[in-house]
Amino acid sequence: MAHINPYITFNGNCEEAFNFYKSIFGGEFGFVGRFKDMPPQEGPTMSEADGNKIMHISLPIGYTALMGSDTGGEWASGHTVGNNITISLNPDSEEEADRIYSALSAGGNATMPMADTFWGDYFGMCTDRFSINWMISFHKNPQ
Repeated sequence: MAHINPYITFNGNCEEAFNFYKSIFGGEFGFVGRFKDMPPQEGPTMSEADGNKIMHISLPIGYTALMGSDTGGEWASGHTVGNNITISLNPDSEEEADRIYSALSAGGNATMPMADTFWGDYFGMCTDRFSINWMISFHKNPQ
């Protein structure tokens, strides 16, 4: 069965926020990745400060995880308070990921088509017809 996690986007203070949440909920971060850790890509060069921002972080809380990342700069603009929360869904198969992605993006906006990623997941993003942001991620090699 698929499960969901809240995914919050921050404007450069994700690490500070997640350290705050960790001080409240306890536990250890499941993953911390920075933008400088991504494979090189074409386009604008990111500054050292942007490279140190959080690309993805997760903090397990009970049976789910709070997830987040930073945004900002030319390479990842678009942070607006109110649209900075996404629902991250983890289906049990690629086929289920495709079905859900297709249904959610119908009448909405397919912002990142489902595809294999450098971190090993089958992943895509869309906004549904009700303006809700979704991330669909099938973990091919669960850790």
